[in-house]
Amino acid sequence: MDMSPKQIVEQLDRYIIGQDEAKKAVAIALRNRYRRSKLPDDIKGEITPKNIIMKGPTGVGKTEIARRLAKLVKAPFIKVEATKFTEVGYVGRDVESMIRDLAETSVRLVKEEKMIEVQEKAAAEAERKIAEALLVSRKKQNADTPEPILKDSVYEDLRSGKLDNRNIEIEVDDTPKAMELVPGSGTEINIGEIMGGFFPKKRKKRKMTVKEALHYLTIEESEKRLDMDAINAEAIKRAEDQGIIFIDEIDKIASRGSSGGPDVSREGVQRDILPIVEGCTVMTKYGAIKTDYILFIASGAFHVSAVGDLIPELQGRFPIRVELNSLTREDFIKILTIPENAVTRQYAELLKVDNINVIFEQDAIEEISRIAAQENETSEDIGARRLHTIMESLLEDVSFNADGNHPMFDVVINKEYVCERLSKYDSSRDLKRYIL
Repeated sequence: MDMSPKQIVEQLDRYIIGQDEAKKAVAIALRNRYRRSKLPDDIKGEITPKNIIMKGPTGVGKTEIARRLAKLVKAPFIKVEATKFTEVGYVGRDVESMIRDLAETSVRLVKEEKMIEVQEKAAAEAERKIAEALLVSRKKQNADTPEPILKDSVYEDLRSGKLDNRNIEIEVDDTPKAMELVPGSGTEINIGEIMGGFFPKKRKKRKMTVKEALHYLTIEESEKRLDMDAINAEAIKRAEDQGIIFIDEIDKIASRGSSGGPDVSREGVQRDILPIVEGCTVMTKYGAIKTDYILFIASGAFHVSAVGDLIPELQGRFPIRVELNSLTREDFIKILTIPENAVTRQYAELLKVDNINVIFEQDAIEEISRIAAQENETSEDIGARRLHTIMESLLEDVSFNADGNHPMFDVVINKEYVCERLSKYDSSRDLKRYIL
């Protein structure tokens, strides 16, 4: 990935409105990874990522920036919540589980890439197996027809999709389900994998359609062609060099100056996170992972506590701090019109399924944005998530009455329609003026 920071920001702009400071910070961090990869090994080992801490209210794009960044470069990425972890000695998730989760994500990512590489050969083998199964029954029905002709007709019907809905019985691997060692821990054990070296794999017969069988056998044949040792080794390396861990709600584990109560446990979680962020080695079922070069992005609203309430050692491991701004009316207008995954487009596509073509006029978008900004100012600021609440109220009747049993027709959403459907928001604002 040799995109410049400007190009990275341009890609993020396709999905996230505003927050330029945060975008620049993550773009530089990502580019520095590419720069580091081009250095000699002796210098490369000395350069560690500059972790980032984002401060801002909920719904302004903190998580989305990190997620889109990871997707952009196909890097192993996980999002964890700091409040889910407990101090060592307490029942609950330990902080090292975030590294094990990253390893799982990395293995899945590499495996998917390798599956695509062998898919063509695997699909051909799956097709051959199903064709042989179908040929047996066709021979019984056409005993006088030469086998080569029957075989060609089976392949032709199979590829054209004529046999997709026909039921067929095939042999598949009988894979026992994995069991959790401790319920809720996320650590699983598969007895079949452990005993696989001593006993041959069991096979069982399953009935399914030809289309389902093709899909199932293609996956099975692809997995046979994979070198899992090589995949695991590559996944470990990718997790170490390219992994991104997003720690959300970090403000909830910040101490507020008191010396007892729950703050003791919060500080304990911070101290447990510290060695992971500083750099240590964590054992996973795929091998040991060094956390020295994993990029950590922490975020929190910091309404009650401040970044300065985190223990100094942890603050020092997040040298880059960016503040994300609350969304304004102008931001909401852009959110509803510019991004490729804009909320208006999502609802329009959903309702097209039921033959309703929803058209949002500009004055409607401006009114929706005004109401969203007003609600965030007068009640809890939940950022862009406010738009989902408003859009659900706005299109409730249309969604409820849509059943698809009619030709396609247009529903025009204008300012008048918005004011009529969302009048409750303005009335609730008027009442709030009289509440002390």
